[in-house]
Amino acid sequence: MLGIIIGVASVIIMLAIGQGAKTKTKSSLGELGTNQINIQPGGDMMRGGVRQSGASMETLKMADYESIVNESRYLSAVSPVVSASGQIVYGPNNKPTTVYGVNRDYLEIRRFSIDDGDLFTEQDILSAAKVCVVGKTIVDELFSNDENPIGQVIRFKQIPFQIVGVLKSKGYNSIGMDQDDVILAPYTTIQKRILAISHLQSINAAVVKEEYTDVAMDEIAQILRQNHKIKTDESDDFNISSMQEFLEAMTSVIGVLTMLLAAVAGISLVVGGIGIMNIMYVSVTERTREIGLRMSIGARGKDILSQFLIESILISITGGIIGVLSGIGVSMLIRFIADFPVSVHAGSVLLSFAVCTITGVFFGWYPAKKAAQLDPIEAIRYE
Repeated sequence: MLGIIIGVASVIIMLAIGQGAKTKTKSSLGELGTNQINIQPGGDMMRGGVRQSGASMETLKMADYESIVNESRYLSAVSPVVSASGQIVYGPNNKPTTVYGVNRDYLEIRRFSIDDGDLFTEQDILSAAKVCVVGKTIVDELFSNDENPIGQVIRFKQIPFQIVGVLKSKGYNSIGMDQDDVILAPYTTIQKRILAISHLQSINAAVVKEEYTDVAMDEIAQILRQNHKIKTDESDDFNISSMQEFLEAMTSVIGVLTMLLAAVAGISLVVGGIGIMNIMYVSVTERTREIGLRMSIGARGKDILSQFLIESILISITGGIIGVLSGIGVSMLIRFIADFPVSVHAGSVLLSFAVCTITGVFFGWYPAKKAAQLDPIEAIRYE
């Protein structure tokens, strides 16, 4: 019974942890925006006999961004994105970071919100103003003694940026990235004053609803192919990806690992079943005289079979019930102590209980059949 208890409880706990991991992953990626689409230069492109990498291609232009904004029917927000990495400096403090050049829609796409101050304006974008909003990590690293960062001037590659807003803290995401280590500035400012480029490094967009993601991606591809005058038999010079694809891949990996852990835990059920078979064998041997006596006064083979089979099933079911209660209890304890979104599904409970019942029947049947086939006279003589 102990083997069955441990086996059932282990299966329920492992499946609950796996389901919790899926929930946590979806929640973490949800903060990034699971309806997010990312468009980058790329594709199989040759120039002068040399295959170009996506990073070195300049195929995304402002005209592409404007076409997507004007022609797409499934997007709620679109933002150009350019970025530059370097040292940010304020007084004696400095920190390596990345400054992202975006527009006002970027906050909706990435689900950022302003905690203090305000976001840069459309006029700031048009004039390539040297303003920015910063994340909580930047504030903590550069400013001390509760100094208000709003209105302060920080320097990035010798260019002064005035802080006009502070982003609300989002913490670390599911892949360990600090979402608060960010600086957002008008994309025109980064293009003209930092990078001296006219093309875009990428375009980020948010779909109206997640279920429209695939349709929106196809629509964007058609718009860009038309803009870039790409023929039917030619490859795209851009790449389109979505967070939905990443979420599905992560969920699939977690699902496989969960099933692997559940399978390992399920071995305990098999061990418990073998224990039941051994116990029933011992029971048949110890009660051989009792079996012979019962058969001599009229008990049929199927009566003896039923007796031992019912005993085996009762052991399994009792162990299963205790195992289910233990599994649920430990899962709830993990949720309470570790603050992990453990989720016990009815399916895992029913599956574990069904397996332990089948185990009881399977491993109890052979010893029961052996008992039913005993010769009554030989059984009575048995010592």
